[in-house]
Amino acid sequence: MTSKTRTRVLTGITTTGTPHLGNYVGAIRPTVHASRDASTDGFYFLADYHALIKCDEPARIQRSTLEIAASWIASGLDPEKVTFYRQSDIPEIPELTWLLTCVTGKGLLNRAHAYKASVDKNHEAGKDTDADVTAGLFMYPVLMGADILMFKAHKVPVGRDQIQHIEMARDMASSFNHLYGEHFVLPEAVIEESVALLPGLDGRKMSKSYDNTIPLFAPAAQMRKQIAAIVTDSKAPGEPKTTEGSALFQIYQAFASAEETAALAQAYADGIGWGDAKQMLFERIDREIAPMREQYQALINNPAQMDKILLAGADKARQLATPFMRELRHAVGLRSLASSAATAAPADTKVAQPSFKQYREKDGLFYFKFVDAKGQVLMQSLGFDSPKAAGQTIAQLQAMGAEGLSALSHTLEPISSEIRAQIVENLRIL
Repeated sequence: MTSKTRTRVLTGITTTGTPHLGNYVGAIRPTVHASRDASTDGFYFLADYHALIKCDEPARIQRSTLEIAASWIASGLDPEKVTFYRQSDIPEIPELTWLLTCVTGKGLLNRAHAYKASVDKNHEAGKDTDADVTAGLFMYPVLMGADILMFKAHKVPVGRDQIQHIEMARDMASSFNHLYGEHFVLPEAVIEESVALLPGLDGRKMSKSYDNTIPLFAPAAQMRKQIAAIVTDSKAPGEPKTTEGSALFQIYQAFASAEETAALAQAYADGIGWGDAKQMLFERIDREIAPMREQYQALINNPAQMDKILLAGADKARQLATPFMRELRHAVGLRSLASSAATAAPADTKVAQPSFKQYREKDGLFYFKFVDAKGQVLMQSLGFDSPKAAGQTIAQLQAMGAEGLSALSHTLEPISSEIRAQIVENLRIL
């Protein structure tokens, strides 16, 4: 009797700045909520390697790492119930990045949105195509792929602008699996449509780039002052106001219940003054954030304790990463020279053999393919409800050879007579 595999969910935040309200409602709060789902295994990490691509201020990266880690925990993330770690504490991740680099086509990376945006910007400015484009920016999707594939994540919550990176990770995993066997799980992007994109003080998306943010754990007096600076229109108290396009209303909605939101909408229609509306917003946000401030400040004031938590998380993560990396190194041929594979045959003798490769697709069904010594796919199965059924069919094909191809044709994709002959010949070699 086997138990159902728990779903692995992975999320990272890049350590380039102080967490703000937009980070909280868009990433921190929903991941904390998701971490409490008993049917999942959560992997949460501080993406400090990624930060190096965007930021060349060491002190800022260090401070941001502390602030984001403290924000996550103060917001309710329990390090004991998830795997919570700093990316740079997992040396297997850059090693896996290199293995993936060796199976990833440059053409795929040429199509990455961030790289294309930089190239387009250079063209518009009349500069060289790759002016100021680092190899780090170009390779960003491979590092992200390593983050995801290292821990065999099934689901990765992302914004729509990140979907491409998950698709690229799937492509890398498929390429590696095709060459070296089924080692990686193909991840799926999860788009949370309900997660708010918060506007900032000026109405644009809340972002450090626009300098329009409200720090998540700013002291109450500072938060009140910043909320008072939110841009509104010139309508006086008593004049009806529209909620559409109102940054103040959108921020309130991200924190309030449906009933509270409806009440503010009615207040807008009744002509509430902007000063009163901003006071309502401050009180609603502070009601949620204030109880977390004390723990956040305690963690900020004790970076050694924060380090201890992160290193414990790294140890937990490496219990998975180290043996998996050992498996991958062996798969690609980075092996001890005394291993049986090295001594079993002379150096000029081919050791590759035809093989069956079994795997699971995102439709939940189990499949297998039969490849020759060069990795060319000769036979592809249809879907099976269980890995056992797929395995039994493989065993029958191995035992029956040509007869099995006819008897089990209903479980296979159509095979031409030419390919059929190749399959029979390769089955004989097994």
